Amino acid sequence: MTATSPWTTRKPTAVLVLADGTVIEGQGIGATGAVEAEVCFNTALTGYEEILTDPSYLGQIVTFTFPHIGNVGTNEEDIEDVTPAARHGAVGVIFKADITEPSNYRASKHLDAWLKARGIIGLSGIDTRALTAWIREHGTPNAVIAHDPNGNFDLEALKAKARAWSGLVGLDLAKVASSGQSSVWSEKPWVWNEGFEELADKDADYHVVCIDFGVKRNILRLFTGLKCKVTVVPATTSAEEILALKPDGIFLSNGPGDPAATGEYAVPVIQSLIKTDIPLFGICLGHQMLGLALGAKTEKMHQGHHGANHPVKDFTTGKVEIVSMNHGFAVDSKSLPEGVEETHISLFDNTNCGLRVTGKPVFSVQHHPEASPGPQDSHYLFRRFINMVREKKGEPALAER
Repeated sequence: MTATSPWTTRKPTAVLVLADGTVIEGQGIGATGAVEAEVCFNTALTGYEEILTDPSYLGQIVTFTFPHIGNVGTNEEDIEDVTPAARHGAVGVIFKADITEPSNYRASKHLDAWLKARGIIGLSGIDTRALTAWIREHGTPNAVIAHDPNGNFDLEALKAKARAWSGLVGLDLAKVASSGQSSVWSEKPWVWNEGFEELADKDADYHVVCIDFGVKRNILRLFTGLKCKVTVVPATTSAEEILALKPDGIFLSNGPGDPAATGEYAVPVIQSLIKTDIPLFGICLGHQMLGLALGAKTEKMHQGHHGANHPVKDFTTGKVEIVSMNHGFAVDSKSLPEGVEETHISLFDNTNCGLRVTGKPVFSVQHHPEASPGPQDSHYLFRRFINMVREKKGEPALAER
């Protein structure tokens, strides 16, 4: 009788190589090849499709702390990037467990096939809790994720590639994530088992111009749900071109990369728009660049905030909200100039999560009030913005909740 080992060891077909030379081996999923990026972790329990298609994740490899990812498959409704042909979002992904067969009535494609179609390189079968703990201690590392079904890797070359990557500091990715041309958005919020309806021009009460630094679909949907016609313009659009569209309100979108780098061309535009007194609202990267335009500074965070369970306090209402977050840079609250108030803070680390300009209809938040995925505690911020538009028109305010 031949003794057999109770353990089986699979040959590694994917590796994560950190800039410090650390090599983590596992099983490859999704696309093949190699790509350099920053490694972060996301603590959300649901919404992996929305997370991986969020353009704010461009230049990043997302480690999911929840162990079972992929069990509800993928579909065509839960995508967040506005230009799916360009497939802006995370470039890599890391899971603990293998992807199982999808079990959900909405599923149209297996997650592995979906990752391949979007060109996302993946690694599974590793201790994601250990990697998360490493990131919490050392900060988000530059790395290379590589997948070869035959398991052939030149580790020294991959280490050199990881060391040589410049990282996100100083990197303008908004031009990459932004739509290349102006367009009108009409899709309204999703309705259970009904999908999406379109907002007709005749039903639009207001016109919002969105400067697209990598905008998410659900942000645009919440505007149309409030009867706003939304014109989406590229990140490099001038103030004159925006004002020529005669907006009732202006929105600065989320997006990837270093706000200081994007701000080199966006900040002068934002400064010109602030002077017009047209209501202005920013989210995430838009919040950071509004801060820069007002004279504040931004800074790279140690590990960033990525998840759907972050507590934020709104000083305007005194309430604590659980919100969705995705950012690796933050506005330095100590640098906020006179006339600019801090409106929100993270209760995890007290970092700035919101600001407003005294005496002007201008405000922004760091977190993602549109959620997708995540709780809807902060949806009221869209009504707060529309109320600024309504006030300019002499109309009564809507209830925020």
